[in-house]
Amino acid sequence: MYPLVQSIVALIAGILILVRPSILNYVVAIYLILVGVLGLLGAGGLVV
Repeated sequence: MYPLVQSIVALIAGILILVRPSILNYVVAIYLILVGVLGLLGAGGLVV
């Protein structure tokens, strides 16, 4: 399920960058945070 979510997030990020290149930093930062959170959840949950 997570690869599907990552693909959708990547597609949305790409479209946002094409439409508004000035928000590139924000889009990349949000994408990296989401992929990191999904990676942690896919690895068995968050370890606090």
